[in-house]
Amino acid sequence: MSTRNDPLAIALFSEIAMVDQLARSRLTRALPKGMEVSHFSVLNHLSHLGAEKTPAQLARLFHVTKGAMTNTLGKLESAGFIHTRPDWDDARRKFVTISPAGIAAREEAVRAIAPIFEDIVNRLGSDNIRSVLPVLRELRTELEAD
Repeated sequence: MSTRNDPLAIALFSEIAMVDQLARSRLTRALPKGMEVSHFSVLNHLSHLGAEKTPAQLARLFHVTKGAMTNTLGKLESAGFIHTRPDWDDARRKFVTISPAGIAAREEAVRAIAPIFEDIVNRLGSDNIRSVLPVLRELRTELEAD
């Protein structure tokens, strides 16, 4: 049987797609009112970064279009969760950083979603999760290379 029609590969990607859909749904319900998973993801990244990023860099990192990232950043900026500034050397470019309000919003979101993750780890067991992480990371790396 060809790789293109491999039932194992189809089952793998079907499970990943369903897990993604279910996880996003649960996270969306748990996040503070008005915050979307994409908002949390950007705030979470910027909070760990400690440096500025351009919208184009963020779009590449999250594998979304520049337009989608511009939309997300616009909502975060309107909420006061990020600051944008022009690049002093190239007026066509902007830099994005997380604001103190964004840090607080991210911390509130983490508190809201932490019980979901704790419940999943308790149900599945940390050993099971540790065993599947290397395979998922390798799969991600392979998909990013394409």
